[in-house]
Amino acid sequence: MKRLLSTLVVLCLALAGGAHAADLEGALRVTGRTLLDGNAPRDFSKGRLGSGAADLVFSLLASGEGRYTADRWQLVGRYDGGGRKYLTFSDEDVLVQAAALEGSVALGTSLGLGVEGRAKDRRGGSRDYSDLMASAFVEYAPDARLALRLRAGAQRFLYRPDFAASFGGPAVGFLARFRIDRRHALSASGEYGSRRYPSSVRYPPGTSPTWTGRRQDGALLASVGYTYKGPVALGLTYTYQEASSNSFGESVQRHRLSGSAGVRLPWRLMLLAQGSLGLNRYPDGVYLSPDIILLEDDEAQNTLSLKLVRPLNGHLDVELSFAMYGTQLPRNELYYFRQVGGVGLTWRL
Repeated sequence: MKRLLSTLVVLCLALAGGAHAADLEGALRVTGRTLLDGNAPRDFSKGRLGSGAADLVFSLLASGEGRYTADRWQLVGRYDGGGRKYLTFSDEDVLVQAAALEGSVALGTSLGLGVEGRAKDRRGGSRDYSDLMASAFVEYAPDARLALRLRAGAQRFLYRPDFAASFGGPAVGFLARFRIDRRHALSASGEYGSRRYPSSVRYPPGTSPTWTGRRQDGALLASVGYTYKGPVALGLTYTYQEASSNSFGESVQRHRLSGSAGVRLPWRLMLLAQGSLGLNRYPDGVYLSPDIILLEDDEAQNTLSLKLVRPLNGHLDVELSFAMYGTQLPRNELYYFRQVGGVGLTWRL
């Protein structure tokens, strides 16, 4: 993480010195929130509405991004860092950093080559991990309506509470975007990774194997999406995630449908809404590994969030937010439910 961030900073500073020969642009955003978490310890219960203890939360998130474009090549970087502090449940305090750096060069008018690196580090709470990925890609963009990217690289995931859940291996993927017109657009993406773990294979109960091999998984991720930009901004995405493992109880299949909407209201108000529904299936009827979702940090598979935003001036916004998270564990009567609401300020440049 430190090496990646250092490289990003050095390159951005070096390129800024030669900005007169090309285009340099960037943005910065800082958000602070005070929230009330209705289920701070993230407890499961027998009741549908849960019975977790509430706590006050203070959070801070900073995001910066920049783009340097020359005649035939460009450099794009992004950094996000943030944390949350609980008043009572300090075990749920979290610090998160994420960085991405991408460099590409154009080969003609429609073809390009590049390299990219991503890193995410999460400390605290129930999931403490680092996720690193580096890859090379080729991109085809014959016009402003179509873009296709193919990439190949490697991923390394470190789960500190239980090193047996860490893995590494090669990964390939693609990303396609097609803009139907100025308001409608379609997207599709896919990724497959071969993961090797340091832990041994788990065999079905009651079996007596003569040897023990290492656990290996095949991880598949596929999604399709649609966006609409008009008087109302809409987005709809379906995601399928599958982990097929040679270790008993480690295979899982996830279906997830996510949607988002944004609309302008009177008095310079903006209403933003997001929601998702998920369905998990465990082919072996059991899943014993830590539940680590790399796509996002939602604590539950079903979510609904609302945010009301109003600008105070050209750089400062005030917001009211509310979110609900809920799920049910398969094959038992345990439910998870959590509500979070509060107020925040965002400064942007």
